[in-house]
Amino acid sequence: MSAYRTLILLTLILALGVVSLGAYVRLSDAGLGCPDWPGCYGHLTPHHAADKIDAALAEDPHGPVSHAKAWKEMAHRYLAGTLGLLVLAIAFAGWRLRRETQGGPVLPVLLLALIIFQALLGMWTVTWLLKPLIVSAHLLGGMATVSLLLWLWLRERGQSGHAYFAQANHLRGAAMFGLLLVVVQIALGGWVSTNYAALACTDFPLCQGQWVPPMDFEHAYTLHRELGETATGELLPMAALTAIHWVHRLMAGVVVLVLSVLVVRLLRAPGYATLGLAIGGLLVLQVSLGIGNVLLSLPLPLAVAHNAGAACLLCALVWLNFRVRRR
Repeated sequence: MSAYRTLILLTLILALGVVSLGAYVRLSDAGLGCPDWPGCYGHLTPHHAADKIDAALAEDPHGPVSHAKAWKEMAHRYLAGTLGLLVLAIAFAGWRLRRETQGGPVLPVLLLALIIFQALLGMWTVTWLLKPLIVSAHLLGGMATVSLLLWLWLRERGQSGHAYFAQANHLRGAAMFGLLLVVVQIALGGWVSTNYAALACTDFPLCQGQWVPPMDFEHAYTLHRELGETATGELLPMAALTAIHWVHRLMAGVVVLVLSVLVVRLLRAPGYATLGLAIGGLLVLQVSLGIGNVLLSLPLPLAVAHNAGAACLLCALVWLNFRVRRR
Protein backbone atom coordinates (compact mmCIF):
# COMPACT_ATOMS: atom_id res chain seq x y z
CA MET A 1 0.00 0.00 0.00
CA SER A 2 2.88 2.40 0.64
CA ALA A 3 3.97 2.00 -2.99
CA TYR A 4 0.40 2.77 -4.10
CA ARG A 5 0.34 5.95 -2.02
CA THR A 6 3.75 6.98 -3.36
CA LEU A 7 2.53 6.43 -6.92
CA ILE A 8 -0.47 8.67 -6.29
CA LEU A 9 1.70 11.39 -4.75
CA LEU A 10 4.19 11.36 -7.65
CA THR A 11 1.30 11.50 -10.12
CA LEU A 12 -0.20 14.45 -8.24
CA ILE A 13 3.10 16.35 -8.42
CA LEU A 14 3.36 15.60 -12.14
CA ALA A 15 -0.24 16.74 -12.69
CA LEU A 16 0.57 20.10 -11.08
CA GLY A 17 3.55 20.36 -13.40
CA VAL A 18 1.46 19.52 -16.46
CA VAL A 19 -1.11 22.18 -15.53
CA SER A 20 1.62 24.79 -15.08
CA LEU A 21 3.38 23.80 -18.30
CA GLY A 22 0.06 23.92 -20.14
CA ALA A 23 -0.38 27.49 -18.94
CA TYR A 24 3.14 28.31 -20.15
CA VAL A 25 2.41 26.82 -23.59
CA ARG A 26 -0.87 28.72 -23.86
CA LEU A 27 0.51 32.05 -22.63
CA SER A 28 3.57 31.84 -24.90
CA ASP A 29 1.27 31.30 -27.92
CA ALA A 30 2.72 27.84 -28.53
CA GLY A 31 -0.59 25.96 -28.55
CA LEU A 32 -0.36 25.44 -32.32
CA GLY A 33 3.40 24.94 -32.38
CA CYS A 34 2.62 21.54 -33.89
CA PRO A 35 -0.62 21.90 -35.86
CA ASP A 36 -1.47 18.17 -35.79
CA TRP A 37 -1.93 15.59 -33.02
CA PRO A 38 -0.49 13.55 -31.34
CA GLY A 39 2.80 13.99 -33.21
CA CYS A 40 4.41 17.01 -34.82
CA TYR A 41 3.77 17.03 -38.57
CA GLY A 42 3.34 13.29 -38.25
CA HIS A 43 6.66 12.80 -36.45
CA LEU A 44 7.50 11.83 -32.88
CA THR A 45 9.62 14.94 -32.18
CA PRO A 46 10.04 18.44 -33.65
CA HIS A 47 13.61 17.44 -34.53
CA HIS A 48 12.30 14.92 -37.03
CA ALA A 49 9.82 17.52 -38.35
CA ALA A 50 12.45 20.24 -38.80
CA ASP A 51 12.00 20.49 -42.58
CA LYS A 52 8.25 20.99 -42.31
CA ILE A 53 8.65 23.54 -39.53
CA ASP A 54 11.18 25.43 -41.69
CA ALA A 55 8.69 25.39 -44.57
CA ALA A 56 5.94 26.77 -42.32
CA LEU A 57 8.30 29.50 -41.09
CA ALA A 58 9.25 30.42 -44.66
CA GLU A 59 5.58 30.76 -45.56
CA ASP A 60 4.68 32.79 -42.46
CA PRO A 61 7.61 33.92 -40.26
CA HIS A 62 5.20 35.44 -37.71
CA GLY A 63 2.75 32.54 -37.66
CA PRO A 64 2.01 30.12 -34.80
CA VAL A 65 4.73 27.63 -35.84
CA SER A 66 8.39 27.81 -34.87
CA HIS A 67 11.00 25.37 -33.61
CA ALA A 68 10.82 26.75 -30.06
CA LYS A 69 7.03 26.65 -29.98
CA ALA A 70 6.99 23.12 -31.39
CA TRP A 71 9.27 21.89 -28.61
CA LYS A 72 7.17 23.63 -25.95
CA GLU A 73 4.00 22.03 -27.28
CA MET A 74 5.54 18.58 -27.60
CA ALA A 75 7.12 18.76 -24.14
CA HIS A 76 3.65 19.34 -22.76
CA ARG A 77 2.32 16.37 -24.72
CA TYR A 78 5.14 14.12 -23.51
CA LEU A 79 4.45 15.00 -19.88
CA ALA A 80 0.70 14.69 -20.36
CA GLY A 81 1.22 11.26 -21.91
CA THR A 82 3.36 10.23 -18.94
CA LEU A 83 0.63 11.47 -16.63
CA GLY A 84 -1.90 9.36 -18.49
CA LEU A 85 0.24 6.24 -18.08
CA LEU A 86 0.63 6.89 -14.36
CA VAL A 87 -3.13 7.35 -13.93
CA LEU A 88 -3.62 4.07 -15.80
CA ALA A 89 -1.21 2.43 -13.33
CA ILE A 90 -3.17 3.94 -10.42
CA ALA A 91 -6.45 2.59 -11.80
CA PHE A 92 -4.92 -0.87 -12.31
CA ALA A 93 -3.36 -0.92 -8.84
CA GLY A 94 -6.54 0.46 -7.27
CA TRP A 95 -8.53 -2.39 -8.82
CA ARG A 96 -6.03 -5.05 -7.73
CA LEU A 97 -5.87 -3.60 -4.19
CA ARG A 98 -9.58 -2.83 -3.99
CA ARG A 99 -10.00 -4.84 -0.77
CA GLU A 100 -7.11 -3.02 0.90
CA THR A 101 -7.72 0.58 -0.17
CA GLN A 102 -9.67 3.09 1.89
CA GLY A 103 -12.50 3.57 -0.59
CA GLY A 104 -12.37 1.00 -3.37
CA PRO A 105 -11.55 1.41 -7.06
CA VAL A 106 -14.30 3.85 -8.09
CA LEU A 107 -12.22 7.03 -7.75
CA PRO A 108 -9.15 5.64 -9.60
CA VAL A 109 -11.39 4.46 -12.45
CA LEU A 110 -13.08 7.88 -12.53
CA LEU A 111 -9.62 9.45 -12.77
CA LEU A 112 -8.77 7.23 -15.70
CA ALA A 113 -11.98 8.23 -17.50
CA LEU A 114 -11.18 11.89 -16.86
CA ILE A 115 -7.63 11.57 -18.21
CA ILE A 116 -8.94 9.91 -21.39
CA PHE A 117 -11.37 12.81 -21.86
CA GLN A 118 -8.50 15.21 -21.21
CA ALA A 119 -6.56 13.59 -24.05
CA LEU A 120 -9.52 14.15 -26.36
CA LEU A 121 -9.74 17.79 -25.28
CA GLY A 122 -6.01 18.16 -25.94
CA MET A 123 -6.50 16.82 -29.46
CA TRP A 124 -9.51 19.08 -30.09
CA THR A 125 -7.57 22.07 -28.76
CA VAL A 126 -5.18 21.67 -31.68
CA THR A 127 -7.52 20.41 -34.41
CA TRP A 128 -10.16 23.05 -33.61
CA LEU A 129 -7.55 25.83 -33.61
CA LEU A 130 -7.64 26.90 -29.95
CA LYS A 131 -11.41 27.28 -29.74
CA PRO A 132 -11.94 29.05 -26.39
CA LEU A 133 -14.59 26.64 -25.11
CA ILE A 134 -12.36 23.62 -25.72
CA VAL A 135 -9.23 25.22 -24.29
CA SER A 136 -11.14 26.36 -21.19
CA ALA A 137 -12.60 22.87 -20.73
CA HIS A 138 -9.08 21.45 -21.05
CA LEU A 139 -7.87 23.79 -18.31
CA LEU A 140 -10.75 22.83 -16.01
CA GLY A 141 -10.12 19.15 -16.73
CA GLY A 142 -6.52 19.60 -15.63
CA MET A 143 -7.63 21.24 -12.40
CA ALA A 144 -10.16 18.46 -11.82
CA THR A 145 -7.42 15.86 -12.34
CA VAL A 146 -5.24 17.55 -9.73
CA SER A 147 -8.16 17.77 -7.29
CA LEU A 148 -9.13 14.10 -7.63
CA LEU A 149 -5.52 12.96 -7.28
CA LEU A 150 -5.16 15.03 -4.12
CA TRP A 151 -8.41 13.63 -2.68
CA LEU A 152 -7.30 10.08 -3.51
CA TRP A 153 -3.91 10.59 -1.88
CA LEU A 154 -5.48 12.06 1.26
CA ARG A 155 -7.97 9.20 1.39
CA GLU A 156 -5.29 6.52 1.09
CA ARG A 157 -3.26 8.08 3.89
CA GLY A 158 -5.99 6.88 6.25
CA GLN A 159 -5.79 8.31 9.74
CA SER A 160 -2.11 9.14 9.41
CA GLY A 161 -1.31 12.81 9.74
CA HIS A 162 -4.71 14.25 10.63
CA ALA A 163 -5.70 12.81 14.00
CA TYR A 164 -5.18 16.27 15.51
CA PHE A 165 -8.05 17.78 13.52
CA ALA A 166 -11.04 18.49 15.72
CA GLN A 167 -14.66 17.93 14.79
CA ALA A 168 -15.66 20.79 12.46
CA ASN A 169 -19.13 20.12 11.09
CA HIS A 170 -19.87 23.83 11.42
CA LEU A 171 -17.21 24.53 8.77
CA ARG A 172 -18.56 22.17 6.11
CA GLY A 173 -20.90 24.62 4.41
CA ALA A 174 -18.37 27.45 4.36
CA ALA A 175 -15.60 25.14 3.09
CA MET A 176 -17.74 23.83 0.24
CA PHE A 177 -18.94 27.34 -0.68
CA GLY A 178 -15.36 28.58 -0.76
CA LEU A 179 -14.33 25.67 -2.97
CA LEU A 180 -17.19 26.27 -5.41
CA LEU A 181 -16.34 29.96 -5.66
CA VAL A 182 -12.70 29.17 -6.42
CA VAL A 183 -13.77 26.71 -9.14
CA VAL A 184 -16.00 29.39 -10.70
CA GLN A 185 -13.17 31.92 -10.51
CA ILE A 186 -10.75 29.48 -12.17
CA ALA A 187 -13.30 28.95 -14.96
CA LEU A 188 -13.63 32.72 -15.41
CA GLY A 189 -9.85 33.11 -15.36
CA GLY A 190 -9.53 30.38 -17.95
CA TRP A 191 -12.05 32.22 -20.14
CA VAL A 192 -9.93 35.38 -19.79
CA SER A 193 -6.79 33.51 -20.79
CA THR A 194 -8.25 31.52 -23.69
CA ASN A 195 -9.80 34.69 -25.16
CA TYR A 196 -6.60 36.71 -24.62
CA ALA A 197 -8.52 39.27 -22.57
CA ALA A 198 -5.98 39.70 -19.78
CA LEU A 199 -4.90 43.13 -21.06
CA ALA A 200 -8.37 44.44 -21.85
CA CYS A 201 -7.95 46.47 -18.66
CA THR A 202 -4.44 47.80 -18.13
CA ASP A 203 -5.11 49.81 -14.97
CA PHE A 204 -6.18 48.90 -11.44
CA PRO A 205 -8.52 49.19 -9.58
CA LEU A 206 -10.22 51.01 -12.44
CA CYS A 207 -10.67 49.46 -15.87
CA GLN A 208 -9.94 51.77 -18.80
CA GLY A 209 -10.17 54.66 -16.35
CA GLN A 210 -13.70 53.73 -15.23
CA TRP A 211 -15.33 51.58 -12.57
CA VAL A 212 -17.81 50.24 -15.14
CA PRO A 213 -16.37 50.56 -18.67
CA PRO A 214 -18.37 49.88 -21.87
CA MET A 215 -18.95 46.11 -22.08
CA ASP A 216 -20.55 43.60 -24.43
CA PHE A 217 -21.70 40.61 -22.38
CA GLU A 218 -23.61 38.93 -25.21
CA HIS A 219 -20.56 38.29 -27.36
CA ALA A 220 -18.26 37.87 -24.36
CA TYR A 221 -20.09 34.80 -23.09
CA THR A 222 -21.19 33.21 -26.34
CA LEU A 223 -19.50 29.86 -25.85
CA HIS A 224 -19.70 28.31 -29.32
CA ARG A 225 -17.46 30.55 -31.39
CA GLU A 226 -13.97 30.64 -32.80
CA LEU A 227 -11.02 32.38 -31.17
CA GLY A 228 -11.23 36.14 -31.58
CA GLU A 229 -14.58 35.97 -33.39
CA THR A 230 -18.24 36.36 -32.62
CA ALA A 231 -20.69 33.55 -33.33
CA THR A 232 -21.32 35.10 -36.76
CA GLY A 233 -17.61 35.17 -37.64
CA GLU A 234 -17.03 38.90 -37.09
CA LEU A 235 -14.09 40.26 -35.10
CA LEU A 236 -14.75 40.00 -31.36
CA PRO A 237 -15.21 43.60 -30.16
CA MET A 238 -13.04 45.15 -27.50
CA ALA A 239 -16.12 45.65 -25.33
CA ALA A 240 -16.53 41.86 -25.19
CA LEU A 241 -12.93 41.35 -24.07
CA THR A 242 -13.46 44.06 -21.47
CA ALA A 243 -16.54 42.26 -20.14
CA ILE A 244 -14.60 38.99 -19.85
CA HIS A 245 -11.82 40.67 -17.89
CA TRP A 246 -14.13 42.80 -15.73
CA VAL A 247 -16.27 39.86 -14.59
CA HIS A 248 -13.18 37.89 -13.57
CA ARG A 249 -11.95 40.89 -11.60
CA LEU A 250 -15.36 41.39 -9.95
CA MET A 251 -15.55 37.72 -8.94
CA ALA A 252 -12.04 38.00 -7.50
CA GLY A 253 -13.40 40.55 -5.05
CA VAL A 254 -16.17 38.14 -4.02
CA VAL A 255 -13.66 35.31 -3.58
CA VAL A 256 -11.39 37.50 -1.45
CA LEU A 257 -14.29 38.50 0.81
CA VAL A 258 -15.65 34.97 1.28
CA LEU A 259 -12.28 33.28 1.75
CA SER A 260 -11.14 35.98 4.18
CA VAL A 261 -14.12 35.19 6.41
CA LEU A 262 -13.37 31.47 6.05
CA VAL A 263 -9.72 32.02 7.02
CA VAL A 264 -10.75 33.88 10.19
CA ARG A 265 -13.04 30.99 11.12
CA LEU A 266 -10.28 28.47 10.48
CA LEU A 267 -7.83 30.37 12.66
CA ARG A 268 -10.33 30.10 15.51
CA ALA A 269 -11.03 26.38 15.00
CA PRO A 270 -8.75 24.00 16.97
CA GLY A 271 -6.28 22.31 14.65
CA TYR A 272 -7.19 24.27 11.52
CA ALA A 273 -4.90 27.28 11.89
CA THR A 274 -2.26 25.90 9.54
CA LEU A 275 -4.77 25.32 6.75
CA GLY A 276 -6.24 28.74 7.40
CA LEU A 277 -2.82 30.38 7.10
CA ALA A 278 -2.10 28.44 3.91
CA ILE A 279 -5.38 29.51 2.30
CA GLY A 280 -4.87 33.10 3.43
CA GLY A 281 -1.30 33.20 2.15
CA LEU A 282 -2.25 31.72 -1.22
CA LEU A 283 -5.13 34.16 -1.50
CA VAL A 284 -2.83 37.15 -0.91
CA LEU A 285 -0.35 35.73 -3.41
CA GLN A 286 -3.05 35.24 -6.06
CA VAL A 287 -4.39 38.77 -5.67
CA SER A 288 -0.87 40.19 -5.85
CA LEU A 289 -0.06 38.18 -8.97
CA GLY A 290 -3.33 39.23 -10.60
CA ILE A 291 -2.68 42.92 -9.96
CA GLY A 292 0.94 42.52 -11.06
CA ASN A 293 -0.13 40.93 -14.34
CA VAL A 294 -2.35 43.91 -15.08
CA LEU A 295 0.09 46.66 -14.10
CA LEU A 296 3.14 44.98 -15.67
CA SER A 297 1.35 44.02 -18.93
CA LEU A 298 1.24 40.26 -18.38
CA PRO A 299 4.89 39.18 -18.05
CA LEU A 300 5.08 35.48 -18.82
CA PRO A 301 6.58 34.32 -15.46
CA LEU A 302 3.88 36.15 -13.48
CA ALA A 303 1.11 34.88 -15.74
CA VAL A 304 2.26 31.26 -15.36
CA ALA A 305 2.66 31.76 -11.61
CA HIS A 306 -0.93 33.05 -11.45
CA ASN A 307 -2.15 29.82 -13.06
CA ALA A 308 -0.02 27.68 -10.75
CA GLY A 309 -1.22 29.70 -7.76
CA ALA A 310 -4.82 29.00 -8.73
CA ALA A 311 -4.07 25.27 -8.74
CA CYS A 312 -2.44 25.53 -5.30
CA LEU A 313 -5.35 27.51 -3.86
CA LEU A 314 -7.75 24.93 -5.28
CA CYS A 315 -5.72 22.16 -3.64
CA ALA A 316 -5.84 23.95 -0.28
CA LEU A 317 -9.64 24.17 -0.50
CA VAL A 318 -9.90 20.51 -1.56
CA TRP A 319 -7.71 19.56 1.41
CA LEU A 320 -9.92 21.57 3.76
CA ASN A 321 -13.09 19.95 2.45
CA PHE A 322 -11.54 16.51 2.85
CA ARG A 323 -10.61 17.28 6.45
CA VAL A 324 -13.97 18.64 7.58
CA ARG A 325 -15.76 15.63 6.09
CA ARG A 326 -13.42 12.91 7.27
CA ARG A 327 -13.51 14.02 10.90
